[in-house]
Amino acid sequence: MKTKTYDTELCVIGGGMAGLCCAIAAARRGVKTVIIQDRAVFGGNASEEIRMWICGAHGNDNRETGIIEEIFLENFYYNKNLKYPLWSGVLYGKAMAEENLTMLLNSSCLDAKAENGEIKSVKAWQSNAETYHIVNAKYFADCSGDSVLSTLTGANYFYGREAKKDYNETIPPDVADKKTMGMSCIFQIREREEKVPFIAPPFAYRYETDADLPFKDHYIGSNFWWIEVGGEWDCIHDTDRCREECLKICYGVWDHMKNRGDHKADNWEMEWIGFLPGKRESRRYKGKYVVTQNDVEAGGRFEDVIAYAGWTMDDHFPQGFYYTAGHPSIYHKAPSPWGIPYRAIISDNVKNLGFAGRNISVTHAALSSSRVMATCAVLGQALGTAVSIAVKNDTPLDKISVKELQNALLEDDCYIPYVKREVPALTKKAVCNAEIVRNGEERKEENLWIGKKGDYIEYEWDTEEKIKEIRLVFDSDMNRDYDNMPCYYPLKETKFHLPETLVKDYVIEGEKENGEKVKLEVKDNYLRFVRHKVEWKVKKIRLTPLATFGAESMRVFDFEVK
Repeated sequence: MKTKTYDTELCVIGGGMAGLCCAIAAARRGVKTVIIQDRAVFGGNASEEIRMWICGAHGNDNRETGIIEEIFLENFYYNKNLKYPLWSGVLYGKAMAEENLTMLLNSSCLDAKAENGEIKSVKAWQSNAETYHIVNAKYFADCSGDSVLSTLTGANYFYGREAKKDYNETIPPDVADKKTMGMSCIFQIREREEKVPFIAPPFAYRYETDADLPFKDHYIGSNFWWIEVGGEWDCIHDTDRCREECLKICYGVWDHMKNRGDHKADNWEMEWIGFLPGKRESRRYKGKYVVTQNDVEAGGRFEDVIAYAGWTMDDHFPQGFYYTAGHPSIYHKAPSPWGIPYRAIISDNVKNLGFAGRNISVTHAALSSSRVMATCAVLGQALGTAVSIAVKNDTPLDKISVKELQNALLEDDCYIPYVKREVPALTKKAVCNAEIVRNGEERKEENLWIGKKGDYIEYEWDTEEKIKEIRLVFDSDMNRDYDNMPCYYPLKETKFHLPETLVKDYVIEGEKENGEKVKLEVKDNYLRFVRHKVEWKVKKIRLTPLATFGAESMRVFDFEVK
């Protein structure tokens, strides 16, 4: 056996969407970061091992931006045929691109050292390399979903459902219990030009009629989320038991659809099935504040709001697949968006511990809205950014300036409800031919500059000004009706692609007082949010969009300089 030791500033536990975005955000801001992931691939429930699509806030113009939107768009650019192994490559590539980020894959966190309410180090076992990794860090971010550091460090946490009286909520049961939402194994199907037979394995359950699957959406186009068990078991220690039961159900459901009744499935085949269950709920940390159902319904108007959710309070019955009294979930209304406070992502009793993902400080009822992965991703970016501020100022996590954190997130294209982004002074100082691109608003149609090919946006100052950065936000269609990957594959898939509204080619030109020009020409852009570092001294600067991915008009939310 070998042992390797690392001295770093941030250690991130978990490589799901929250952990990945947390690690990238911190590394980009100069923080030496180690991420420990117990699987070979990133993505968590969105990984090729589980394959749940990434959902987020409901409603027009509420799509999550920042690193998660960057990942979506990069996937559409590099993975045009929508292959899950290539999706893994996109996620891996995002981590690989960060020079401040060290990856420890196939490594399970199994121990930690803590003294006087502070974590000193964690220990992970990498089975394929027969190596122990000991990571000493100043700050720790638990994005593992299961809150693995809670039991190793003494951090306070919750498990199960609170009683109604505990937080004056209406959704929970009258008496608190240890029940949770369950976990699911998903399978994927692909359409063929010819009929495809299916023979179920001997261990599969057999469902002879539709009546044997009451209230279950077994149709072509379902992602089979309702094949869910474990909510009445221990959803951490009974994971393998859940997998076994889910697989029996999965094969039985597909056998039913293929061989028992007409489900329009003759030309469809099961091409993949997940052997790793996707979890919805387990341990949740107790933070400086516990977000409740009442906070959700009130819109989360916290002074320290740093992220948002907007999924309905989608509360699955613990019986999951075996719930027979109606639909297996209750959809309680939730506003979209609703704000999540910074206090809900830092521990109440371990001073250098933060967390992001489905394990933040929320009640079971609030979790039913905050648990989806796009929300987890923006929480991860918020936490990674918070750590960068703590590192820069050498301060505890609970002592950083929330205003500084909010400004940093807004600057990085993370929308925060109820908080307006400040436009740089140099941008406000200029004369501009398109005021809308410097209003600090980067979503909704009324905040778009719309032009045709050849039209331009220009700033001009009285004298030459030094420009160090150009900031652009293009229109990636916040209201597109598809997520990162499909859940099934028809013969012709035309829906998942780079948004046609996105500006593909553009030119930025600067002009000095003497007429001399500098130019930046970009072709094949696929991002919504772009920064260009420059060292220009100019009197004028002009952005000219030249082409899109299909739309006739050129659409720009933001063009700023500083």
